[in-house]
Amino acid sequence: MTLSVVIPTSDAHRGGYFRDLVVQIGRQDFRDFEVIVVRGDPRQGRAINVGAELARGKYLLTLDDDTALPDPATFRKLVGIMESYPDIGMAGGNNVVPGEAPALVRWAMRQIPRRSWEPVREITDSDLAEHPCVMMRTAEFKAVGGENELVPRGLDPYLRQAFREAGRRVVVVPNVIYHHLPPDSLGGLLRQFFRNGRQAAFVNRHYPEWVIETPSAHGPFRPRVPFPLRVLRFPVRLLGALLTGKPVWFFCEMAYALGFAREWVSPTGNA
Repeated sequence: MTLSVVIPTSDAHRGGYFRDLVVQIGRQDFRDFEVIVVRGDPRQGRAINVGAELARGKYLLTLDDDTALPDPATFRKLVGIMESYPDIGMAGGNNVVPGEAPALVRWAMRQIPRRSWEPVREITDSDLAEHPCVMMRTAEFKAVGGENELVPRGLDPYLRQAFREAGRRVVVVPNVIYHHLPPDSLGGLLRQFFRNGRQAAFVNRHYPEWVIETPSAHGPFRPRVPFPLRVLRFPVRLLGALLTGKPVWFFCEMAYALGFAREWVSPTGNA
């Protein structure tokens, strides 16, 4: 078996996105793969680890249940990259805005940092290799310890840093595109960011050593930034969202801040 595709999901539906993803997987022109769906576990990291334990493939591809794969050659291209470049530990695709998406989805993906970017033209070291479409060698995934099962948020940066510390490259590759779609209603989008803020506060309070920076551009960056500096630069981001005419980003940042403050001031102990 060459490839194991692992998809964690809460309900195997995700507003219809999951059903569409299954159809797109069935259209892939690379056929030597298995699909492992882990349903019902609220901790994404734990769900992926369960899938990895069941995996028989040499390579492990993680997809989110709201990922879309418009290109039927996605699996083949990623396997080809991993076969050709043994120094690459994680190979991610390019999250691009689908033209047919509702207006709010397109606005959110264009305005919110890291929700989309111009596809790279060459293999590029990048922090933007993310769980919605990223391939690893199964053995290396296990060797770095797999996913962090304790944190509810910050799984992507934690895993990328684990690979980097093991001396493996984390990259985004050309000619591989996918869509990672946000909620298609403003209420759903703001609830998602409020939840993200609460979870981020939980991790900052209980596991500060696992809080890793998430830059919005490719290339090298400082992986750990002191908490006071991250707090101080938040109003700068808010102002930037307003000055650049990105109201969706502004309101999402406000929802995130409210969620963070809610958990920080009155911790629930379980985010």
